[in-house]
Amino acid sequence: MSVDLSKLTVYRDGTFSNYNDAKVGLLTHGLQYGTGCFEGIRGFWVPEDRELYLLLLREHYERLFNSAKILLMELPHSVDELIEITIDLCRRNGFETDVYIRPCIFKSAEDIGVRLHGVPASFAMIVLPFAKYFDATVGLKACVSSWRRADDTMAPPRGKITGLYVNSALAKSEAVLNGYDEAIMLSHDGHVAEGSAENIFLVRHGALYTPDPSQNVLEGCTRRAVIHIASEMLGMKIIERSIDRGELYAADEVFFSGSAAGLVHASSIDGRRVGDGSLGPVARKIMEIYERAVRGREPRYLGWITPTYARRPA
Repeated sequence: MSVDLSKLTVYRDGTFSNYNDAKVGLLTHGLQYGTGCFEGIRGFWVPEDRELYLLLLREHYERLFNSAKILLMELPHSVDELIEITIDLCRRNGFETDVYIRPCIFKSAEDIGVRLHGVPASFAMIVLPFAKYFDATVGLKACVSSWRRADDTMAPPRGKITGLYVNSALAKSEAVLNGYDEAIMLSHDGHVAEGSAENIFLVRHGALYTPDPSQNVLEGCTRRAVIHIASEMLGMKIIERSIDRGELYAADEVFFSGSAAGLVHASSIDGRRVGDGSLGPVARKIMEIYERAVRGREPRYLGWITPTYARRPA
């Protein structure tokens, strides 16, 4: 979806303004050294409700607080205040389409010097129309990347830190340039970590497997939602542990989850077909429930969504 950024209203350090007026300098610390962190939050437009439902706002902002803490920054607003600012920003833009919301906090000093201490920070939020990240109906041709997932001893992957996404970008471009759709990164010791911007799940013998947090994964909000659905709605056994590369090839189903990506299955990994190559029954059920939940059609999960225009689903 093409977006005219000049028409967007954004939020920056306590003020709403036009996107073109919210600029950073070339020497901004966050730009030069990657000293920032962010969240990716989805909003889903439901025409019959005339409502834009914002997904898992509290969970995302609680994680942003932790990411900022890692980089010695403090968010200028409480979680409740950030939720209200997000609703206000979406209303000001008046979107009647699915959206993507990007709140970010970054070191805003314009000087030279690699450090975290003693550097002021700036907070901003942008919301824009958002189409699908992947075509979830087709399935992805994935490969195991030669790039390893950044280890917690180098930079904490539990923080959604801007500079760490070089790791993801290297893996993603390697995959695409070699004819694949997505990369799967391994941890430093060779266990499955995650995709370039998604968590990963495997289905084997009726159980749902996913790498545990010690495998240097981002503890995803959508990941948590998938675990809830699989456990509560499908009654599946959830196993969080280290996963070997060979288990990817032996899995009945493999699928990815992420705020931007949504849920999408892998049709093949390293040229090996996953199952019969099509969307498997477990992933299909989870996707159907998730899609109902994000659009206010799953009563059990109404607490996941926040209405922008102050209407709750019937």
